[in-house]
Amino acid sequence: CCSTSEPSEAKRRSRTHPVSSIRPPISSQTLKGFYRSKPPEKKKKMFLTRTEYDRGVNTFSPEGRLFQVEYAIEAIKLGSTAIGVKTKEGVVLAVEKRITSPLLEPSSVEKIMEIDDHIGCAMSGLIADARTLVEHARVETQNHRFSYGEPMTVESTTQALCDLALRFGEGDEESMSRPFGVSLLIAGHDENGPSLYYTDPSGTFWQCNAKAIGSGSEGADSSLQEQFNKDLSLEEAETIAVSILKQVMEEKVTPNNVDIAKVAPAYHIYTPQEVEAVISRL
Repeated sequence: CCSTSEPSEAKRRSRTHPVSSIRPPISSQTLKGFYRSKPPEKKKKMFLTRTEYDRGVNTFSPEGRLFQVEYAIEAIKLGSTAIGVKTKEGVVLAVEKRITSPLLEPSSVEKIMEIDDHIGCAMSGLIADARTLVEHARVETQNHRFSYGEPMTVESTTQALCDLALRFGEGDEESMSRPFGVSLLIAGHDENGPSLYYTDPSGTFWQCNAKAIGSGSEGADSSLQEQFNKDLSLEEAETIAVSILKQVMEEKVTPNNVDIAKVAPAYHIYTPQEVEAVISRL
């Protein structure tokens, strides 16, 4: 018989602890290097968050959008409804005036303003912003008249307004700039005849035959498309504008909550008696 013998201590240790699993001792130099090493740097964000794009007036989002301008356009949809209709004789403007209190004097609420003898504008949105734009346009038209001895064209006046809207202010106002939260319907009569322009907070403007802005603009635009034609008279344009306002307004149409003006060829704001006469034709 073969005799069996106990395995030696070295063989037993090699079976239970393979050589590959035995780790070398860690030196003090290795520990020092480990603690001195810096943590891995975080990757920098490639894009800003939506909130940061919201605050930036001149910063485009990755989708190519300017959120502040879009918000200003949305603010206009909360404003009162304004309608402009162009005819061969001139342009008619009609605007809803929201009288929020019986203690408020209706004549103090201005929604149609004169820019020059031959230009007027209706507005929807923030009236304080509209006043800034109108004052700028008044200065431009008077400077042009003083320099060249002739009235400024309606298109050039609109362009001057939109240049200011695109800069979001002028002078010291640029440091606290934001888009103007107002949209304008600019009516005028010059050497090219009557014209109607529409502007928005992005500084863009279009020439229109008829246009509605404000909270009731969608329904009013649909009605204008159905009723407008290029052979309208001024009287017919007045009736169409006020009748469409009546459809979209929540309150009954009265001389206290509606303003009407025309440019044919000079600017004229209607008196309460003249507004009442237009309403009586509905």
